[in-house]
Amino acid sequence: MIIDLPKTTTRDINKRLVQEREEGGAVALGRVLTLLIDVGANDPEAAIEAANDASREHPCRVIVLTESGPEAADSELDAQIRLGGDAGASEVVLLHPSAAQARHLDTLVLPLLLPDAPIVAWWPYQVPDDPAQHPLGQLARRRITDSTECTDPSDALHRLAGGYTEGDTDLAWTRTTLWRGLIAATLDQPPFEPVTRAVVAGESTHPSVDLMAAWLGWALNCPVDIERQADAPAITQVRLERKSGPIVLDRPDGKTAALRQPDQPEHRIALPIRQLRECLAEELRRLDADEVYGEVLRKGLTKVGA
Repeated sequence: MIIDLPKTTTRDINKRLVQEREEGGAVALGRVLTLLIDVGANDPEAAIEAANDASREHPCRVIVLTESGPEAADSELDAQIRLGGDAGASEVVLLHPSAAQARHLDTLVLPLLLPDAPIVAWWPYQVPDDPAQHPLGQLARRRITDSTECTDPSDALHRLAGGYTEGDTDLAWTRTTLWRGLIAATLDQPPFEPVTRAVVAGESTHPSVDLMAAWLGWALNCPVDIERQADAPAITQVRLERKSGPIVLDRPDGKTAALRQPDQPEHRIALPIRQLRECLAEELRRLDADEVYGEVLRKGLTKVGA
């Protein structure tokens, strides 16, 4: 169900949500959080689709903020409510604030927040200069960015490192979760030798490559180099050099990885590139600070060699 509300107010939006719940039961009450999504001038549909998929695990109210066109009046707010099959297990409120209203996004969304529920802010595209100081970030317990979608991912990572606050995270970091788990499990087996050098290969501008390298440098306290490849499918290989021989986790096709270790047969592992909805759902599972991400962002990036 899609309900368009042109030239409306947040009070009228709330009234319509209550009306739909009372008349048709379209809006369930078991929401566990409010997800604020700031898409700027970008098309919101990909972010809404990912949020709808993630809501099946984390029922929530999704509030999406977009930029209105230059023809919008200073005091006008256009909105759209999506319920039922158009909203997964969430309820979606799509807001098109005027330029004047967009300067006070926190005041705009306050009447629409679920009472006594945690708030998560997500910027699917461009990263704010300081997420924790952004009007939406100040409301949120968790702040999710995605440097992968930025025009300059490297600059975005370093800005995030400079302004890191507990509660920040980035989906480029989430995309390394399976790689980090496999590497940690492999190193937890004999022989327990120190890693003398690590190499991460992958797409030349993909921030997950840099974050993976930063994590290895931070966790293993060894030199880490990056082999940058044009048009590669994200991370393609991690090599860990040890006295007994290298450990190599190789995923050239972005789908299946081969794990090679000295004196062991090769292991084939399904390791597809993670989809946006998977990464978002993972981040919504935890509302506490990701301390490892903070350490890697602030300290690990300085150990990475290009």
